[in-house]
Amino acid sequence: MENTLQANKRLKMSGYWSRHWALYVMLILPMTFFAIFSYWPMINILIAFTRNNIILPVFDVIRGGGWVGFDNFTRAFAMDTFRNAIRNTIMFSVLDLMIGFPAPIILALLLNELKFERFKKVTQTISYMPHFISWIIVGGMAVRLFSPNTGAISMIWQGFTGYQLTLLTTNLGWTFLNVFFSIWRSIGWNTIIYLAAITSISPELYEAAEIDGASRLRKMWHITLPGIRPVIVTLLILSIGGIMGADLARFESMSNPLVREVSNVIPVFIYRWALLGHNFSLGAAIGLFQSIIGMTLILTGNWIVRKLGGNAFW
Repeated sequence: MENTLQANKRLKMSGYWSRHWALYVMLILPMTFFAIFSYWPMINILIAFTRNNIILPVFDVIRGGGWVGFDNFTRAFAMDTFRNAIRNTIMFSVLDLMIGFPAPIILALLLNELKFERFKKVTQTISYMPHFISWIIVGGMAVRLFSPNTGAISMIWQGFTGYQLTLLTTNLGWTFLNVFFSIWRSIGWNTIIYLAAITSISPELYEAAEIDGASRLRKMWHITLPGIRPVIVTLLILSIGGIMGADLARFESMSNPLVREVSNVIPVFIYRWALLGHNFSLGAAIGLFQSIIGMTLILTGNWIVRKLGGNAFW
């Protein structure tokens, strides 16, 4: 009996390979690409554990006695500037999650309720166009609008109130502007994802709710939001994984010497201390630290969602 089962199993596998062998052959090229250009370069992650050397390959540094273990990590955490960068990165990430993450969901719900299709399309187009404006241009816009002495809005504010507007030169004001421009730039683009998810909801659910006398708010709360919940959960897990990350262009383009205390995030720290200072070992150590924390947060968020019965990644 056992021999018969094994023979049947071998026969099924033989039939499977005879039908699908071409698919596996096609996978050879992309797998080779990822092996060469994605996984093989990861060997250089060892730079984080070696003495800084911008000339020799990492294995030559190790053979020459350049292995320093966790010294680069210790040196980074001993720096007040790096600890300040961690605090700022977490602060802006939390603000983005609390304010920036719900914003496109709310906009998608509002756009979905518009009855005039032409006005809906125009509004959606206007809202996602800022996504194509680079952060360098956004930083220039912030200066032209909110510079204390020459900014257009600052001059109007001073003309009406007699007080100077100092949003770009104070920590609190700069934080508000940075988060505001981030939401303005990304809200429309992120809304596209939620609008696409809303279109997959069956219209019959809305018709049944309307027959039962449900208001627009009730349909939005009991049909639309549950219908796009898997997309919301997926993007939320990814956003949580990026808490220790930040966009270098976003903070560097709007930064100025008066707000270095809040504009110093981890990517800015790596750029100034590691890249400009040619201290690649320190930068690699900080980058590895970011990656480990990010992966841990994604796994933790996925585990929590799965335990709560939600739509987890796996």
